[in-house]
Amino acid sequence: MNKSFRILATPYQIWLMLLVFVPLLAMIIISFTNLTSEVPLNEVSFTLANFLILGETSTLVAFKNSLVYASLSTIICFVLGYFIAYKIKTSRFNNKFIVLTIVILPMWSNLILRAEALMNVMSENNIIKSLIGFSILGNTAGTGFAVLFGLVFTYMPFMILPIYTTLEKIDPALEEAALDLGLTPFKKFWKVVFPLSFRGVVSGSIMVFLPTLAGFAIPKIISRGQIIFIGNIIDTKFMYTSYDQGALLAVLILVFILGSILLLTRFDKEGETLL
Repeated sequence: MNKSFRILATPYQIWLMLLVFVPLLAMIIISFTNLTSEVPLNEVSFTLANFLILGETSTLVAFKNSLVYASLSTIICFVLGYFIAYKIKTSRFNNKFIVLTIVILPMWSNLILRAEALMNVMSENNIIKSLIGFSILGNTAGTGFAVLFGLVFTYMPFMILPIYTTLEKIDPALEEAALDLGLTPFKKFWKVVFPLSFRGVVSGSIMVFLPTLAGFAIPKIISRGQIIFIGNIIDTKFMYTSYDQGALLAVLILVFILGSILLLTRFDKEGETLL
């Protein structure tokens, strides 16, 4: 990069250091201390006692719920998202941008508002029932199905967009050549289209798995506090000023995030699927 242009990145680097790396370092340090709202700063000391929270039943159940629901959400989003992305790509719409805009339109609203709206729709007396007299999803709020539906509904666009991007970049000549060589449309899809779009699948899976694993708003609102994720534990720890244990759990989630980023860069080094 030209040195004159490299200077333009300096403000971004400073911003990144102040708002990302410094807080991250502080979280790591706090996770090895006894810092809470009840401990004065002059009495803060090094300790490994915070690691005992990893063996508590509530933490293990929360980790299990997060992993199970994140995995199920990712699988469902992959199956439905790939189908939708492929249908958009092969459709005859002149302006596919409009279709993609409709897909991502819910993302333009606040996550909390979307979760509250879904919770209302899944309640026994909801707005849809008031309008048409019956409700398909009524009286499911507080259940595992409701949480899973909310996660899939919220993060589906994160799966569709990267897959659609990779599908659009596949040279049509490759598909035509596969058909000319005697492959059926089904075999052409599995031997040509799907392998070439696999980077989009990996990117989309990571973009769905990570927020569903670490999130807390959707399970807290839609399950009415009945299903606890690890994000809910972290939220509770910081809310009740147990900064040391909350920081430790947050750092563990960060390990998952960094591992996923490394996996993503292995499959998509240039970040093409995120465009």
